[in-house]
Amino acid sequence: MGAAERRSVLEAIKRFTIETPSWGYGDSGTRFKVFHWPGAARNLREKLADAALVHRLTGVCPRVAIHIPWDKEDDWEAVKAYAAGLGVRIGAVNPNLFQDEEYRFGSLCHPDPAVRRRAVQHVLECIQIARAVDSDTISLWLADGTNYPGQDDLRARKHRLEETLAEIYAALAPGMRLLIEYKFFEPAFYHTDLADWGMAYTLARKLGPQARVLVDTGHHPQGTNLAHIVAFLLDEEILGGFHFNDRRYADDDLIVGSQHPFELFLVFNELVAAASQPQAPRIDYMIDQSHNIEPKIEAMIQSVLHIQSAYARALLVDRQRLSQAQAAGDVLGAYRVLRDAFETDVRPLLAQAREEMGLDPDPIAAFRRSGYADEVARTRPASRSGASGYPGA
Repeated sequence: MGAAERRSVLEAIKRFTIETPSWGYGDSGTRFKVFHWPGAARNLREKLADAALVHRLTGVCPRVAIHIPWDKEDDWEAVKAYAAGLGVRIGAVNPNLFQDEEYRFGSLCHPDPAVRRRAVQHVLECIQIARAVDSDTISLWLADGTNYPGQDDLRARKHRLEETLAEIYAALAPGMRLLIEYKFFEPAFYHTDLADWGMAYTLARKLGPQARVLVDTGHHPQGTNLAHIVAFLLDEEILGGFHFNDRRYADDDLIVGSQHPFELFLVFNELVAAASQPQAPRIDYMIDQSHNIEPKIEAMIQSVLHIQSAYARALLVDRQRLSQAQAAGDVLGAYRVLRDAFETDVRPLLAQAREEMGLDPDPIAAFRRSGYADEVARTRPASRSGASGYPGA
């Protein structure tokens, strides 16, 4: 790699940003148990403080996604000012349409108009919160679906969803985006109302240009080609963002890149290729993970490092050689171009980028030296709220 190319890669690494989720800093768990981690954040202020530390150590996490009502506050101007004082800001606002008792049979798709009205009002409230904190993104995931054949009319549910989303879309502020997430199963097991990228794509197209598809990397059947989905949505100019995590079996919400690093690299290969086009799309890179047994802050930093590594490797792909091999039908030659980039040790490159940003080249080591984990473990007693398991939104 020549000096000019290396400089270009370094500058791209320094510009690349990742949004961390408020819920990743608090206690969470499975359907079976929530294990308390000493010092885990108990409220939005503590979550923002932890997220700000991750940003200070990595330099690339200036936004924090929030979840309502988990993070609901009375004074959003004060929250915005508090976040700014820490050096971060509020990112995507995530409505909660799966937790209340009324949502047993769905929210936006529920057969009862009163429940649908309650769900719509909640999302409209989240739009107002987004306006108050200067966020331009509503990230929407539904747990809606059925468990048994005949439980509800599938086409009627689709019509209800289209009607409720149309009202929500009409309330978006100019420039605000609605990111529509999908999930092929859980908690609904017979059918899920937003089960795959095609359904999310169809709804986004019907709604209009402010609606985009959100890809959660853990929300697909086994064997799904994520790079293909990403390439298709990019080409259709309807990909809006990611919720990054990893899985072994289903929606495991493990640290991104911990199980399938080559798959993550291939996703970024498509993203980097698209970014070189004249009209590069806006893509939001967000983490969505449930840290059940891991230390919260260190797990988040590790996630950021894995994402940065995948991105850096994708920047190193020799696109001219790749194009030539593809045109020549050189199957293994094209594969080796990608494999060469993936097998490159990018740690020195990332360390140099951090040093140029005035950061410690090893964020994990810097965090462990800081004493922050011991301090919050001492000053934050365990929450007595009896938090339930993380739902994997």
